[in-house]
Amino acid sequence: MFAVHLLSFYFTKLQEDQIKKVDRFLYAMRLSDEQLLEISHRFRDEMEKGLSRESNAAAALKMLPTHVFSTPDGSEKGEFLALDLGGSKFKVLQVKVSEDGNRKVQMESEIFPIPEEVINGRGTDLFDHVADSLKNFMQKNNINQKKKPLGFTFSFPCLQSKLDEGVLLSWSKNYKARGVQGTNVVQALRQAINKTGGIDVDVLALVNDTVGTMMTCGYDDQHCEVGVIIGTGTNACYMEELRHIDLVEGDEGRMCINTEWGAFGDDGALHDFITGFDSEIDAASINPGKQLFEKMVSGMYMGELVRLILLKMAKRGLLFKGRVSDALRTKGKFQTQHVSMIEEYKDGLRNTREILTELGLTPTEDDCIAVQHVCTIVSFRSANLCAAALAAILTRIRENKKLKSLRTTVGMDGTVYRTHPQYSKRLHKVVRRLVPECHVRFVLSESGSGKGAAMVTAVAQRRASQREEINDTLADFTLSSTQLQQVKEKMRVELERGLRKDSHDSASVKMLPSYVYRTPDGTERGKFLALDLGGTNFRVLVVKIRSGIRKSVRMYNKIYAIPLEIMQGTGEELFDHIVQCISDFLDYMGMKNTRLPLGFTFSFPCSQTGIDKGSLVSWTKGFKATECEGHDVVDMLREAIKRRNEFDLDIVAVVNDTVGTMMTCAYEDPRCEIGLIAGTGSNVCYMEDMKNVEVVEGDEGQMCINTEWGGFGDNDNIEDIRTRFDHEVDEGSLNVGKQRFEKMTSGMYLGEIVRQILIDLTKRGLLFRGRITEPLKTRGIFETKFLSQIESDRLALLQVRSILQHLGLDSTCDDSIIVKEVCGAVSRRAAQLCGAGMAAIVDKIRENRGLDNLDITVGVDGTLYKLHPHFSRILKETVKELAPQCEVEFILSEDGSGKGAALITAVARHRQRQELVSIL
Repeated sequence: MFAVHLLSFYFTKLQEDQIKKVDRFLYAMRLSDEQLLEISHRFRDEMEKGLSRESNAAAALKMLPTHVFSTPDGSEKGEFLALDLGGSKFKVLQVKVSEDGNRKVQMESEIFPIPEEVINGRGTDLFDHVADSLKNFMQKNNINQKKKPLGFTFSFPCLQSKLDEGVLLSWSKNYKARGVQGTNVVQALRQAINKTGGIDVDVLALVNDTVGTMMTCGYDDQHCEVGVIIGTGTNACYMEELRHIDLVEGDEGRMCINTEWGAFGDDGALHDFITGFDSEIDAASINPGKQLFEKMVSGMYMGELVRLILLKMAKRGLLFKGRVSDALRTKGKFQTQHVSMIEEYKDGLRNTREILTELGLTPTEDDCIAVQHVCTIVSFRSANLCAAALAAILTRIRENKKLKSLRTTVGMDGTVYRTHPQYSKRLHKVVRRLVPECHVRFVLSESGSGKGAAMVTAVAQRRASQREEINDTLADFTLSSTQLQQVKEKMRVELERGLRKDSHDSASVKMLPSYVYRTPDGTERGKFLALDLGGTNFRVLVVKIRSGIRKSVRMYNKIYAIPLEIMQGTGEELFDHIVQCISDFLDYMGMKNTRLPLGFTFSFPCSQTGIDKGSLVSWTKGFKATECEGHDVVDMLREAIKRRNEFDLDIVAVVNDTVGTMMTCAYEDPRCEIGLIAGTGSNVCYMEDMKNVEVVEGDEGQMCINTEWGGFGDNDNIEDIRTRFDHEVDEGSLNVGKQRFEKMTSGMYLGEIVRQILIDLTKRGLLFRGRITEPLKTRGIFETKFLSQIESDRLALLQVRSILQHLGLDSTCDDSIIVKEVCGAVSRRAAQLCGAGMAAIVDKIRENRGLDNLDITVGVDGTLYKLHPHFSRILKETVKELAPQCEVEFILSEDGSGKGAALITAVARHRQRQELVSIL
């Protein structure tokens, strides 16, 4: 027993001695975590250089755009051909992707050898050989479908300007075919196919094998956004944010970047980590000074690196008693597969002895232990270096997404990763140690590059089909100049009809007189009370106006909520609630015994017969209180004050918020004669010549007309531009068939139009993987404020996804792009329609005054105009295009419904005094 322990101790001590000997000799190849983190940091810097237009030309990492914009989402289907060219053999595949949603992929393939004289001959011969092999495969498998879609995996660095085009930058992996470098390889393949004849295929995609690996794994795991190959060669690709890729136009979405990481270090970034053995490998290669990282890690060089180390150790007497065989001196005799065999857990030492013996050596037990450890250090360094580079990519993805921790999947392929017994475990362990905040799943690719080419082709075909369907859906929201001109002309007709006595009752645009005869002139002064009812909140204000040198307006207000049950209860309950709010405010201000003149901003269509007389025409904006329509709102307010019997008010004016907006802006700019509201609702008012207002007595002077243009189209005159989504929104509203223009242009409805479109696209499998969630079914969940946020130029797609997730909509990057596009189509149309309506009004004013050109200002209020990133610009552009003889300035209103109500009250009071003086 003692003898056994003694022998075991001797063998362990022998192992330790041999390992220490090798460790000392290969000290420079053993990398600490600190060194790996430094390499990772340098790799990050190189990625930045490669992505930047300014530094790309000089960057070692070329960060090549692949024009692959999306990973598979599981809805891909069809039959595809794939070619895989990248090594000493060439593969042709037929890939069938199931249509039944089971993600079933069937493949048939055949491998064709490529003679060395073809690899090193003319480029035309190489592609002719590929085309002949393809024809052979198609005939053998009876593939005769016309225009069969084909993906071409070409595992060499190419500069792609689109998915089906790629210029070869340089050969690698011992390929030297002449006349190919600097040319479009897809074009070369197409020419060879045409020359061969009898093949009817459509080459849709050129794919790097690394991208193919990512796409293959991405079909089974939709979290996969990185592909890595560690085999004969080595490379990585990942999904990068488009906004960071200077070499490609556009900043929406993502694109797969082929890093070509084999060239890392070509600019000296790894100079302090390159050993003498690496330099020797590089000097003897066909491309000295190039692909330095690949020469340190890939299977093409790993065996040769071990051979050089063993040769040098033997020459120094550290191995084989200083004896060297001819085979050990011969380049290529020690292969990477030998490294894998030597590092096998159980049979490693036996394999070592056999391999060394085949090389003409007579190894001792300690030689075998030492050689095994040499292999371990070389392969472990390879895994370490790949882990450091991969850690840099994962960190970039995490930071792009602004996440504290990242969950992602990496698709892996390559003979070293697949066949080496320890490599994959080592790589995984080191990656997780270097980036503990990244939770990574590693998935081994099945039939990687070939199946991947088919997947890229399938995704490209799916995206093209989806794009066509989405474009068709949104085409109805794109209004031509002719259509906008027709809207302007139809609006003009309705404006005229609303002003005329004989057609006023049947006009869709009611053109309601406001009995406001002029805009402020700066002489207004006094203290006024203002009420503001126009939405779910109600405001009470005290407004102090000063004139003269110290001209100013000061306001004090309090906001009160109006519960839904009161909005949709009885008229008496609504006005009692309003009076209760007024009572609270007067108590709060200590003004209950003060009888101030009051302006009542009532932001609903009213038919006025005087400045303080207005009958509600119809409720809008979700109000439905009974026994109000057709009744005078001022009378209802007075009756509610009487019922409370606590205070009295001098109600001077009932005011529309649009008129208030115009008056507020006119106080600052005397040229302001138009008011526009573009918010929850949509409306316009303007100063019209009294001679044109047939529904009011008198021809002298002007009067502000509240157009109530939200009703435009209620007489079916814009049905040609209303979409099925507009009809769905209308049918789900409280006032079916009414306010059709408002339902196409106002903030209350735009979000609902978007929701209806999203539901339609989802039902057709174009969004959210075809899954309609409960939130998406919920009316009103997609508020218009989300349109403004989603369309913001400052908002990355990641934040768009965050908004959608907040709404319970689990979106991909592609989904986010589509949602943003839908929002843009809906809001753009809304702005253009408002612009067409405004063009009709400014042209009418110009013609009223017999002017060739008109300079005028529009006072604007409303959250849509103020907060949406593009609405105001598009509106202005449309007005300029449709009313070129009018110079229109838009200024923002400051509290039109409060300050404006007080100004209207002041102007009305002044007129009343003048009328009283004239009577006396």
